[in-house]
Amino acid sequence: MTELEKGTIVKAHYKSGIYIGEIVEDRNRFYLVKILAVDKHPMQGDLHNPGKTENVFFHQRKALSYNEKANIQKEAVHLYEESSVPDYKNSLQKSVDRLKEKLQRRDTEFNAHALERLEELEKQYFK
Repeated sequence: MTELEKGTIVKAHYKSGIYIGEIVEDRNRFYLVKILAVDKHPMQGDLHNPGKTENVFFHQRKALSYNEKANIQKEAVHLYEESSVPDYKNSLQKSVDRLKEKLQRRDTEFNAHALERLEELEKQYFK
């Protein structure tokens, strides 16, 4: 695996979201990444029991904030290939919209719960 340098713009998979950010520090098995944009909004619900709504804690999962720093495993960090980094707020809105569209495709109890959580987050994000 190629080591990436401090200041490199990367695409990073963190929990169930994907972010565009800048490497701030190399921490052995992890990179400390400063978040600049959201590529894929985190999925809602219990990640250990995907698709389930009964007898699980159905989590509301926020996207990482602009300039928030996260320790992300090096295997989940890749060079960002695009020419420019999208605006954080616009990228967050697009990622929320894409997830809402995906959840609205199938009428399931899980999707209804996830959509409800996502709409609550949307109100917090864009008030």
